[in-house]
Amino acid sequence: MPIVNRIAALSDEMAAWRHDFHENPELLYEVHRTAGIVADRLREFGCDEVVTGIGRTGVVGVIRGRKSASGKTIGLRADMDALPITETSGVPYASKVPGKMHACGHDGHTAMLLGAAKYLAETRNFDGTAIVIFQPAEEGGGGGKAMVEDGLMTRWNIQEVYGMHNMPGLPEGHFATTPGAMLASSDNIQITVHGKGGHAGAGPHKSVDSVLIGSQIVNALQSIVARNIDPLKSAVISITQFHSGTAFNIIPEVAELGGTVRTLDPEVRDLVERRIGEVAESVARAYGGSAETKYTRMYPVTMNHAREAGIAADVARDIVGAERVNDKFIPMMGAEDFSFMLEARPGAMVLVGMGDGNECHHPSYVFNDNILGHGASFWVRLIETRMPAG
Repeated sequence: MPIVNRIAALSDEMAAWRHDFHENPELLYEVHRTAGIVADRLREFGCDEVVTGIGRTGVVGVIRGRKSASGKTIGLRADMDALPITETSGVPYASKVPGKMHACGHDGHTAMLLGAAKYLAETRNFDGTAIVIFQPAEEGGGGGKAMVEDGLMTRWNIQEVYGMHNMPGLPEGHFATTPGAMLASSDNIQITVHGKGGHAGAGPHKSVDSVLIGSQIVNALQSIVARNIDPLKSAVISITQFHSGTAFNIIPEVAELGGTVRTLDPEVRDLVERRIGEVAESVARAYGGSAETKYTRMYPVTMNHAREAGIAADVARDIVGAERVNDKFIPMMGAEDFSFMLEARPGAMVLVGMGDGNECHHPSYVFNDNILGHGASFWVRLIETRMPAG
């Protein structure tokens, strides 16, 4: 496995980059320091073109192979942003920024793609163009969508695009992907319940209790998954916020509910959106009140293209062996804004195993530096396999 051996020489350098990013986490689009370092590194590596400010704070590096007869252009994407979490990992390079932490491994994703970019810029052993994409605001900000809308795919004529994410619980260095739905859509719901305020002790019968109505709505929404969705399909409706009232003896006039919806099928997504509004309003009316539902679509289903998922699985097998690659991964209900890039171009999302450890978004999550070489090797082998120099 020559690429793994060659990339192994970059392991310490990739780990140092990651630790620096980890110590200095930035949120959403405010990744100015991280993006600046990424751009500087890409210039040092000798990329043919380095462009900043794509999708506000995204960075794109262009690496042309020693041949260009194929006319192919392939994009490789990593995310750069952290999370608003206070770190409790205890690692020596822990976050220096209060309330911010790389708890999802985007520091590792960035380091792996930088390692691959350095190798590709040095060797250029391919026929075509590799586009390395460093994206802001994956954690709820839609940075992938912003980059696409800013001309990412058309400006460089990207024909295929691939993303990678670490996966705690998957054995170290193993890979997983699947054709079709890989990760769920992610939507936001806000329900405002209107009742009639009053005295909670002396005159509850003269009021319309928004808290009671809201509580019934929370329960009733679960009937959508239980009785409206095909049992062989998936949906999650979670109400995670309930705000109402100002005093123990006042029935509040308004209650506000908030939550998230996850689905793996566009038709199920449409059904859930419609039924949430219908259920909330009908329940409220039954108790003498009313309800307004605001349904905000955030990230679509991360839908791998079958051909490209197969290509990614073959590349992974070439690196780690068939027994360490799962090409029929069971979809998860987490979400990814790489989905916007997959809507724009054929491609696939791939998971690389972290081994045992805390899940992503946990305050004691620790990225496994041992997989940096596996991730960088995958990127390099993908480019050299899809665009062979001959």
